[in-house]
Amino acid sequence: MKDSQVRIRIPIRHANEHRRTLPAEESPGFIAASTQTSKLAQQRSGTRRTLPDEARYARRATAVTPAVHPVGTSLPASGAAARDIRGANLPPVSMPVPHLRPATGRAPRWGSYRPWLPAAAIAGLLALALAVPALMTWPRHTAQPLPPGSRKAAPEMPVAAAKSEAPVTRLPGVPPIPAVPAAPARGVPAVAEPDVRVYVTSTGRTETLPLEEYIVGVVAAEMPPSFEGEALKAQAIAARTFITRRLLADDTSGTPAGADVTDTVKHQAYISKAKLAREWGHSGKATELAKIRQAVHDTKDTIMVYEGKPITASFFSTSNGYTENSEDVWAKAVPYLRSVSSPWDKQLAPRYTETITLSRQSVFDRLGLSRAAMAASTGGESTPEIQVLSKTEGHRIKKIEVGGTVFTGPEIRNKLGLRSAEFTWRTEGNKIAITTYGYGHGVGMSQWGANGMAKEGYTATQILLHYYTGISFAQASRILS
Repeated sequence: MKDSQVRIRIPIRHANEHRRTLPAEESPGFIAASTQTSKLAQQRSGTRRTLPDEARYARRATAVTPAVHPVGTSLPASGAAARDIRGANLPPVSMPVPHLRPATGRAPRWGSYRPWLPAAAIAGLLALALAVPALMTWPRHTAQPLPPGSRKAAPEMPVAAAKSEAPVTRLPGVPPIPAVPAAPARGVPAVAEPDVRVYVTSTGRTETLPLEEYIVGVVAAEMPPSFEGEALKAQAIAARTFITRRLLADDTSGTPAGADVTDTVKHQAYISKAKLAREWGHSGKATELAKIRQAVHDTKDTIMVYEGKPITASFFSTSNGYTENSEDVWAKAVPYLRSVSSPWDKQLAPRYTETITLSRQSVFDRLGLSRAAMAASTGGESTPEIQVLSKTEGHRIKKIEVGGTVFTGPEIRNKLGLRSAEFTWRTEGNKIAITTYGYGHGVGMSQWGANGMAKEGYTATQILLHYYTGISFAQASRILS
């Protein structure tokens, strides 16, 4: 062999095998670190010196040699390091330097021999094939609308508070909830609207019409159309609940044959469809009728229930400041007909108080008292003519003694034709002046109280939740189906 030629035999081994045979001090990156250190030192000193032997001759066995330059070629270099190598008359020996970032035109960092690449590619494809279905089925957490009964929105400013500076009477324990129950889920078949058969006393005929149209006639008859919209909605729900309860029980008591209900206050007052069209639609009340229809439409199919059954949705005109417990009027305790406060009536109702004057003889005659009882009651000033024995929780007269006979407050009211069972009296010679407070039996919802609550910003459901204790809302069509 010639002196000018050097043959180098490079054993080809697996990369992992080479890594295991390298000494710790000559691990990959050792030559690169030495070369870079020498470069920095020469650049700082500005001198031209040859590189040490460690940098001149690369180790033959390198774990990740990208390519071995053939004999007679030199290591590509640039900058000061390249000039130093050319000036040292080094033999043309290949100098693979592992773990250095290759310059432009230089071979890639890893060699072309990659025994691990097929296995890695297959493993990557398998991982991707497993990951894609998992990502497609991964649960998405999107914002879902809250149920109407559990939605917690920001509190709204009451309407009345925004319009005026009037004092607002707030009631504890009346949470804001939607005006109507949640709509039925999709896919639930719609139930046909039931018909109501109403006996019209003025004509002596029975009128049959859809339930919602019947409610329009009831609201028009039972509540002034000048009332607030939320009060009209509350009245519509109460009226719908009343008739739904009768239809569900197939109760036709107090009606002629073939009728479900009459148009009197014995059941519910009602204005016939023909009369509404004739007297409201063409006499300047078209706007008021449209307002009532809107209230009925907004509460369509909504009723009040207690333990899943329609309630006895009793209502009356004006309270004395409180409503009554049912047992103090009808001798039967009903859990949702409890006495509650109603301070709005006194402020709004135009006939909150009314005074009538009756003769002493007329009072005793209406009460069915004998002349002897009347004579005894007027025998002396120390013997009271009328004496209150007890009052109800609703501040009305519960028991009262007149001429030695005990009556209940509702009995006195009915026999004397009084507007309320709360009253006071004074005698003026042979006359008795009786002053009543409020109007109606006092059980359930006060209509003037409902209007007062609506003026202060309460919704229809808040009004009903106040006057009917512990009730909830349902759909009449489902109950009747």
